[in-house]
Amino acid sequence: MQQEEIDVATLAEWRRSGASHCVVDVREPQELAACRLDGTLDIPMAEIPVRLEEIPGDRPVVVMCHHGGRSAQVVRWLSARGMDNAVNLRGGIDAWAREVDPTMGRY
Repeated sequence: MQQEEIDVATLAEWRRSGASHCVVDVREPQELAACRLDGTLDIPMAEIPVRLEEIPGDRPVVVMCHHGGRSAQVVRWLSARGMDNAVNLRGGIDAWAREVDPTMGRY
């Protein structure tokens, strides 16, 4: 079975090294206003089914939310539809703010 999640240190390394990937942030607009990563594809969780074609199938997709719960559900949903390139960001944007970028706002 495909790896289902990665940690924020792995994502930080991918971003630093320029490794091909896409980060899909499934948080709501008001959450994005509080803190966000640059360069993400922002699709609220409820819109994933109708915006599925926007999610790339040709490179790893890291799905993130606040703490990792909603994004884990999205990864399972994508996997059930044959999209095996999606992984959950364990701990979400909160873990990113705690472990990678302590200057980032938290909520």
